[in-house]
Amino acid sequence: MKIQNPKELFVMMLSNVRQREERMTEILKEVSEAAKDPHIKEALESRVFLKSQMLDSLDRCFKLIGEQPAKANTRLHDIFVEDFRKELAAIDSPVAKHLFVLAKVKHLVHLHIGEYVALTAMADITKHFGVGVLLEACLAENMALIDRTRRVIRLIVEKEIGERLAA
Repeated sequence: MKIQNPKELFVMMLSNVRQREERMTEILKEVSEAAKDPHIKEALESRVFLKSQMLDSLDRCFKLIGEQPAKANTRLHDIFVEDFRKELAAIDSPVAKHLFVLAKVKHLVHLHIGEYVALTAMADITKHFGVGVLLEACLAENMALIDRTRRVIRLIVEKEIGERLAA
């Protein structure tokens, strides 16, 4: 698709983000099934719940700008999931699996954060301030997930170290 002006770029990027968030919901469901730790599973399932609210916010963004989502490119997520499955299957240790799952989720969410930062700036440039508010809320959700994931990783590592020292 050829981009002719900033609004078309904004619609294309917003469409990609919406599609990626939808796909991320599917990825999180799959990852939560792979997570054996009930705490990690619960956290990922809660994240799936929040994703539905983010999708509603993104749909509202399209309504506010008077556009419909365009066809999006899902190649990035498709490759990510394919690699995730292969790499996870090669890990035997339950602790290593938990850390891997969390690291991969964190990696993917960092990509989303960059997109939201750019889209929020574009919303301001195009004078869609209500859209900017919605995008910043989605950005905040993603940033909260990163912080929460970092804390969970730290707790897993501390527990593992504690068990090794006790042995």
